[in-house]
Amino acid sequence: MSAEEKFETWALVELFGHQQIVGVVTEQAIGGCSFIRVDVPAANGAPAYTKFYGNGAVYSMTPVGEAEARAMMERLVVWPISPYLLPAGAGKWTDMDDEDMDNEDEADNSGEYQH
Repeated sequence: MSAEEKFETWALVELFGHQQIVGVVTEQAIGGCSFIRVDVPAANGAPAYTKFYGNGAVYSMTPVGEAEARAMMERLVVWPISPYLLPAGAGKWTDMDDEDMDNEDEADNSGEYQH
């Protein structure tokens, strides 16, 4: 792969802590640091989401075809955020649509964090 080519592949990414994630892997620079970006499509009731990992978090990465990745996602269900990290009553992933997001934006334009 030449320096001009963009890295993009379906892959099984193994992370330290015995975690695994499957999705489309690309590279992305944020704040001058290089990350791998994993775009995970919706599967088994879990929403589509994106995760970024620094090089110290990745143990290994195995490129696979899209069909194999989607088959793995049926058995490996990973949620973007654990429900215990959210405040009570927050985070019904599948119930929120674009209209709900627009209403939330209009509800608080102060820029301050709301408890």
